[in-house]
Amino acid sequence: MARLKVIMIGDVVGEPGLGALEAALPGLIRDHEADVVVVNGENAAEGFGMTEAVLQRILAAGVDVVSSGNHVWEKREFWPVMDAEPRILRPANYPAGTQGRGWVTFEKAGVSWLVVNLQGREFMPLIDCPFTAFDGLFVHKGEAIMLVDFHAESNREKEALAYYLDGRASLVAGTHTHVQTADERILPQGTAYITDLGMTGVEGSIIGMDTKICLDRARNQVLYRMECAHGPGSVQGIVVEIDGDTGKALSIRRINGAI
Repeated sequence: MARLKVIMIGDVVGEPGLGALEAALPGLIRDHEADVVVVNGENAAEGFGMTEAVLQRILAAGVDVVSSGNHVWEKREFWPVMDAEPRILRPANYPAGTQGRGWVTFEKAGVSWLVVNLQGREFMPLIDCPFTAFDGLFVHKGEAIMLVDFHAESNREKEALAYYLDGRASLVAGTHTHVQTADERILPQGTAYITDLGMTGVEGSIIGMDTKICLDRARNQVLYRMECAHGPGSVQGIVVEIDGDTGKALSIRRINGAI
């Protein structure tokens, strides 16, 4: 039985998150003997969106695929990069004709991989249905090991999609809230799941952002522009072991450590 290891890392937030990822990821890959690494990078450029330079830094750290979400559109100059670089994903359930791609296939560690990025609709923009979008993508799966980043606000919607994908995807991991959940588990049909990977950024912050600004926004109900917090970075995510023959998850563990 071929045992495969996957690392998925939660939303990278600004320069502190980038620095923490660059410092920690090579060791995590080595220590866990990871075959594939997926990182959500939608907040990596100063907390909002992506740039080409930031993308290259994430890939150079040892990442195979960079997923994203609603904030990937923040920097318009990055849009052409999403067309040109197959390793950066935007959610697949944006309407047809939207720039970029929502899934990618590749060969590594002797097997085929299919990484899919989807976005939720509860408490978020009402884009196309993620459940229907997955069904359309599933026809491309073949024998590939399927990994899904579900970028969503609602825990209920995340769990619902995970059960809908159970037995079809090897791994479903939620992103977007920047708060790591403690519900990692393997679902009845063999899909590894966690509601949210957490974030890679300043631990002593509010979702990676400056605490005072976030408090002022909450107390005064004024939309002051948020800025990234400063301080030591922390990497959060999961490591999952998958049976390469069946595609079923064998184990899932959280990663949560300051650098």
